[in-house]
Amino acid sequence: MNLEIVTPDEKIFEGEAKHVQLPGKDGLFGILNNHAPIVATLVKGKVKIEAADGDVQYFEIGGGVVEMNNNKVIVLAEK
Repeated sequence: MNLEIVTPDEKIFEGEAKHVQLPGKDGLFGILNNHAPIVATLVKGKVKIEAADGDVQYFEIGGGVVEMNNNKVIVLAEK
């Protein structure tokens, strides 16, 4: 799936991901390929991105919103 993480100042990540873990209002949750469409609010915490090759990256966000639709995930984050 394609993932973008965007802040008001810059795009901090764009690429393919196998799994994304996000800090939701009600706790951590994950999104995988072919996930059902979703829109959720995010709180301050770490976004964990696992690439297809197993590489893992973390990004700290200050909250925001995530949308998943048609294997495209967009995170609008406060930084």
